[in-house]
Amino acid sequence: MTNALASRLDSIQEHSGISGRDIAQLLATTPQTVSRWRTGQAAPQPRLLDRLLTLEWLVSQLADYYSADEAKLWLFSPHRLLGGARPADLIVEQRTDEVLKLIDQLDSAAYI
Repeated sequence: MTNALASRLDSIQEHSGISGRDIAQLLATTPQTVSRWRTGQAAPQPRLLDRLLTLEWLVSQLADYYSADEAKLWLFSPHRLLGGARPADLIVEQRTDEVLKLIDQLDSAAYI
């Protein structure tokens, strides 16, 4: 599972341009914990594994529309369609469905 977790973390970083520290923030854990996952010194608890996999799915969807640098800005910028909230804040609050709905709107060019 070590290589698989490292691969997932790399995928998140590649698609979103965010750092390991950012991943930790989005998953409400510590950078040290994310580092231990990457090196195989620890495995995420089931709820954190689920959040990690959801984050990977979300950023892979975002990569269909934005480069990694643009995706990072998108994640950490306030959005009108989210009432001024930042997607990153909603991810931390485990409201990723709202963020995924906004990404779906990109497909229809409703909001870019």
